[in-house]
Amino acid sequence: MAGGGLDLVALGRISVDIYPLDIGVDLEDVRTFGKYVGGSATNVAIATARYGHTAALVTKTGDDAFGRYLKRDLAAEFGVRTDFVTTDACGHTPVTFCAIKPPEDFPLYFYRTPAPDMQVTVAEVQSPELAEAIATARIFWVTGTGLAQEPIRSAQWAALEDRAAWGAGAAGAGRAVPQPRYTVFDLDYRRDFWPDPVAAHSAIASVLGFADVVVGNQTECAVAVGGGSPDEQADRLLAAGAGIAIVKMGSAGVLGKTAAERVVVPPVVVDTVNGLGAGDAFGGALNHGLLAGWPLGRTLAFANAAGAYVARQIACSSAMPTEAEVLELMGE
Repeated sequence: MAGGGLDLVALGRISVDIYPLDIGVDLEDVRTFGKYVGGSATNVAIATARYGHTAALVTKTGDDAFGRYLKRDLAAEFGVRTDFVTTDACGHTPVTFCAIKPPEDFPLYFYRTPAPDMQVTVAEVQSPELAEAIATARIFWVTGTGLAQEPIRSAQWAALEDRAAWGAGAAGAGRAVPQPRYTVFDLDYRRDFWPDPVAAHSAIASVLGFADVVVGNQTECAVAVGGGSPDEQADRLLAAGAGIAIVKMGSAGVLGKTAAERVVVPPVVVDTVNGLGAGDAFGGALNHGLLAGWPLGRTLAFANAAGAYVARQIACSSAMPTEAEVLELMGE
């Protein structure tokens, strides 16, 4: 695969999502489940590809049937490039269970110790083909959970440093730099992945300066930059180096801020079936707006609607919408 020209390279989690088809009951009472491709970075890559963009995923699965299923469906069903999805014998492919109790109760249970997707190494992200893909991608998507364990923590750090150095070097030498070009940091805080919130804060805060866009809910932003109002959190993200700070405010909508602009977009109200995929759908739609060069308000309104579209369904990955489906929900 030629490394250049990708719209998105996403680095991070992959799993098999085992979601109940029995809605509104506790997990111990569920009798029937569905199997889906999952993992936050994986879902964002799928969502981005649904809008017609070229998307590649950097991750690892176990050398097992679930790993083969994920790699097969990523390519064949979702159109995500899997050149950088490799196997690792350290453990089985992660599995995630949840209960679905609308409108707001969706407890998650992670089975991922040890997790192959945390075994991406510095040597791998600095291999010539992958290093080129990361450096030249229009969007490089990384996550907070990618900092929770080694060796992926060091790999993510190295990839961010090398991408920043490549961009600065190319611009300084007068070489073409893909436009638009963003590094997006999804705070993606999962308490189960960290020894304590203090460790999460230290690791997450240390990489904010690499990000052009930072996105997270108020809890995730509190881990990254402390509590306070959404505006205060967004201001701290901007002060840490982000060009665009996006704070999800739940029922109050979403706040987007730059040095020159403040946008608040109200939520799209739907009957929620499963809220777990909404954030990843938001992320893929955010990428679409960034790549299309839309204004911030338009991008956030579209991303909100994409999240609402997926929240109406059980599945996450297979529910990711097309642009036409999102626009229909928006009444356009």
